[in-house]
Amino acid sequence: MTTTTMSIEDRYAAEQAQTEHDHHVPTAGAMTNHILANLHISIVKFHQVRWSIKGPLALSVRQLLSDYIATYRTQFDALGELLLDEGEIVSTTTKEFHDYNMLQESGDKKYLAAEDQVSELVHDADTHNLFIDRAIKLAEKEERPALASFLTDLRGTNNHIIRELQALLGNDARDGLDDEDDDDDED
Repeated sequence: MTTTTMSIEDRYAAEQAQTEHDHHVPTAGAMTNHILANLHISIVKFHQVRWSIKGPLALSVRQLLSDYIATYRTQFDALGELLLDEGEIVSTTTKEFHDYNMLQESGDKKYLAAEDQVSELVHDADTHNLFIDRAIKLAEKEERPALASFLTDLRGTNNHIIRELQALLGNDARDGLDDEDDDDDED
């Protein structure tokens, strides 16, 4: 039975089976769906902070987050298109974004001090980079140069976001991030 003669239910079941397989292998496409989900959740979290932050950092943070939201929306759309160009399955439901997201969100975080809200976003971008780095390696291994190139650019965007948000906190770009990575290696 070809995909055009399969029922909608059968086509979706086949997609879900393939997605499950790809996430256990893993593949560059599967890892990139985690990135897509992280972008989606980051946009939501940027809005949460933008709408709730108070104090001396508020105006600066709101402007930066407006820019980051626009950047991530553009990257989200472009990454979805690129996955389709690569013949990959693309997450398209809120449930999939929730399931593949690797960032923590919570409604109570809007009541954190401004510095803590910004610090959380820094750590999110750093976590996001872990998945980007894995996806770049998989894309290179699978000989997918367009995907690797896009992800490398996304990594640069996240590094820039980290540096700008860290500067608002009076930190250098990697302050408080690399030490935590080193601690994780000791476990």
